[in-house]
Amino acid sequence: MAHQAITTFGNGTVNDIIIDKDTSSADLGRLQQIAEDVIRRCRAKGASEADVAASIDEGLSVNVRLGEVETVERTRDRGVSLSVYFGRRKGSAHTADLDPTSIEQTIEHAVAIARYTEEDPANGLADPALLAREFPDLDLWHPWRVTAEDAIRLGIEIEDAGRAFDPRIDNSEGATVQAGASMTAYANSLGFSGTERGTRHSLSCALIAEDDAGMQRDYWYDTVRDASAFASAESIGRKTAERTVARLGARKLSTRECPVLFVPEVARGVIGHFLSAVSGGALYRRASFLVDHAGKRVFPDWMQIAERPHIPRGHGSTAFDSEGVATRDSELIRDGVLQRYILGSYSARKLGLQSTGNAGGVHNIVVRPGSEDFEALLKRMGRGLVVTELMGQGVSLITGDYSRGASGFWVENGEIAYPVEEITIASNLRDMFERIETVGSDVDRRSHILTGSILIGRMTVAGE
Repeated sequence: MAHQAITTFGNGTVNDIIIDKDTSSADLGRLQQIAEDVIRRCRAKGASEADVAASIDEGLSVNVRLGEVETVERTRDRGVSLSVYFGRRKGSAHTADLDPTSIEQTIEHAVAIARYTEEDPANGLADPALLAREFPDLDLWHPWRVTAEDAIRLGIEIEDAGRAFDPRIDNSEGATVQAGASMTAYANSLGFSGTERGTRHSLSCALIAEDDAGMQRDYWYDTVRDASAFASAESIGRKTAERTVARLGARKLSTRECPVLFVPEVARGVIGHFLSAVSGGALYRRASFLVDHAGKRVFPDWMQIAERPHIPRGHGSTAFDSEGVATRDSELIRDGVLQRYILGSYSARKLGLQSTGNAGGVHNIVVRPGSEDFEALLKRMGRGLVVTELMGQGVSLITGDYSRGASGFWVENGEIAYPVEEITIASNLRDMFERIETVGSDVDRRSHILTGSILIGRMTVAGE
């Protein structure tokens, strides 16, 4: 995509940098016209089918560190992505420009690729019967026209609140303030044409503390559709500081088996592994330990996981997927049993099934929470490990084997005893899913995967 940026270091002038006024309605109309025009031009060149997405993304990002401005960046990215089909032969191309000449060249490239590509019976547009016909207002558009100066002040306020919390916090990786907006128009030769727009804003901070035992780092953040919903700058700074100081004096553990409690922001990664294992690409390649598991029990019989794509202001909310297929509420796990896979049109055809409206990914995954908050989960666990951070990529979707570096806290008698680091937690995802004892009520809503803490009854913890 085209990337227009203004970057300032140190104490550079930023007075003229500001998020644009809201021109989204006009921009969406223009994008829709471009998308529909590209479809006509592809058909005129002999394509039997075609689809196109035209988009604009804009944003402001400010980084401050130790009270000084590090960077100020404004972006406005544009792009057109298209696919053309000559029967079951497909060609795709992309341009980072909305200029008519660039778009024409992109069409030519896609057509040329399609003419010489092997046929694939699974290629083609979505089933026309599945295309979206209703477009509910999901309340996703809340532009934050914050000036760079205001963003800088906000970042400094966040960082100052954290640095003032404890004298052992002697350094910082800085605070970041981001405002972003995206607009997309999608059209295909089946007659579908739809537009979407959404905003996403974030505040974050990372601090460093030191004592006689060494240095520790931690972070905290908030991300919202509407900036008025942010947690206060002071609370984000203080939360960052509390987490950082709590890690001082971290110890290693001897190797053992014990219960493991994943805090919500880490627990959603566990759910993410499940989602990857039941996604079409892994399934038709036979590269998942959950191949042929539809209708079989994967989790304990009390576990419920659903997709809810129409949550107002949801981070994954959308009326249609990237192929124009209507999204809908549906169950993924009911009473522990896998109800369906996660499919777009291509993977569905490869498996002899129907698209589930998940081309491009999932849309608001909701793990039904239990009634116990985090403190109650600690008491329930009694003795074990709380995981607050994971490192490494030691997860195999083919076998389900799971081994990752971790840090967090050791729990004794239902209370946090001391921080731990440089450990590895290991198991198999199949066993981890079956051994989930409960999901906490402390749901983290800063993601499209909505889950509370997850308590797993037994894993191997490898340390000293």
